Amino acid sequence: MGKARPCILCDAMDCHTLFDTAPKVVPNGKFPSWLHRKMPEGNALWVTNGVIQENRLHTVCEEAKCPNLLECYSKKTATFLVLGKECTRACGFCDIDFSKKPAVVDEHEPHRVADSIKKLGLKHAVITMVARDDLEDGGALHLRRVIDAIRAECPQVTVEVLSSDLQGSTAALDTVLSARPEIFNHNVETVPSLTSKVRHKATFERSLHVLSYAKQYSRHQLVKSGFMVGLGETKEEVLGVLHHLRDAGCDIVTIGQYLQPSRKKLQVKEFIHPTVFEEYKDAGEKLGIKYVYSGPFVRSSYNAGVVFNNVSITS
Repeated sequence: MGKARPCILCDAMDCHTLFDTAPKVVPNGKFPSWLHRKMPEGNALWVTNGVIQENRLHTVCEEAKCPNLLECYSKKTATFLVLGKECTRACGFCDIDFSKKPAVVDEHEPHRVADSIKKLGLKHAVITMVARDDLEDGGALHLRRVIDAIRAECPQVTVEVLSSDLQGSTAALDTVLSARPEIFNHNVETVPSLTSKVRHKATFERSLHVLSYAKQYSRHQLVKSGFMVGLGETKEEVLGVLHHLRDAGCDIVTIGQYLQPSRKKLQVKEFIHPTVFEEYKDAGEKLGIKYVYSGPFVRSSYNAGVVFNNVSITS
């Protein structure tokens, strides 16, 4: 790729994550062959990073140390993280910075997000957020303003929002849903028995309420959720989550391998074999979920545009 550049993740010139995006922290210091990846080719990686840096934005790709960062950036796509980079929740799986009092919301952020989407030429934009329990509406109005800015500056772009649970507030949900994103996404993250260990403040029941409410709000809007495996759940529990998500009205479900982002976070209990991910996909779609995207590197916003197009074609 020409002249050496510092790693996007840590700014080190000799960082090996630039060439191998597998997690640094793994059981027994080993990970299976299906979790090794090659460095993507081309210069688009630096173009994407340049646009994000120019507009002083954050991405969940960087803040959460997503293993798909290099691949997605090389395709000139990213998942924008709005409302700052400090979260008011300290979940056991997530490496985003925690703060009881995050920075003041930047009122110019919506325009900068829209400008980045235009410069990258995105056709499908994914906007996620940190939990902002310090704000009366949980950040819902700001998220709505981001969607409105995208609609104004990039009218042909489809929008997917990956929202927090907004503390279950229907008024806050109405604020976001009234912007009519093509996909409303909210993750349950794990099975019910592990929720209190994996998530901070959130509950499985409240997440189901959020998803059900979003589905009832508009039948034309796709509802999506996702969760991780490899945290100690059983197959029966995974199938149970799929039943719950089907009943809540989810059209799309993502299932991916949990990878420990740092030594302070929950340890991986098991590396799930790709064939098991296929079993989960088949089981979910047999239940009636329109599209189950299941695999070791799958994340909620991974290949989101491709998933949206597939569901739109079959709907």
